[in-house]
Amino acid sequence: MRILKPYLRSTSIQCYLCLLLNSHFLTEAGIHVFILGCISAGLPKTEANWQYVIHDLETIEHLIQSMHMDATLYTESDAHPNCKVTALQCFLLELRVILHESKNAAIYEIIENLTILADRNLSSIENKTELGCKECEELEEKSIKEFLKSFVHIVQMFNTS
Repeated sequence: MRILKPYLRSTSIQCYLCLLLNSHFLTEAGIHVFILGCISAGLPKTEANWQYVIHDLETIEHLIQSMHMDATLYTESDAHPNCKVTALQCFLLELRVILHESKNAAIYEIIENLTILADRNLSSIENKTELGCKECEELEEKSIKEFLKSFVHIVQMFNTS
């Protein structure tokens, strides 16, 4: 799968490169490259910019309008700030429904990239349990247009925090 967002970096590639350099070049320069590579691999990941997620959601909305899809999706319309991670995870799951219903290559690529962006950003958030939040199936079913509008609102909650 190809990631269209060039600002994301893969630390695993850097680690492999460092190991390769270290095994073939046991010189002082090779050791320096290995150490610097290990240090850079330990630095925080480059986080996805939520503005790109919002842009992708707007693109999906335009593509869906041209296809005239009328599916209903579980939508969190008024998520409490303490439940924003849970709400975002529900939105990401529901994107799979759009993917299945549309069977469109452009939407597939956008949703895959959007999921990668959001997952990368979520992985940098402390893994905590959000109590008192609704399960995805407990949410009200709404149109795709309302779903995407609410999704943008949730993403904006992350963007401002």
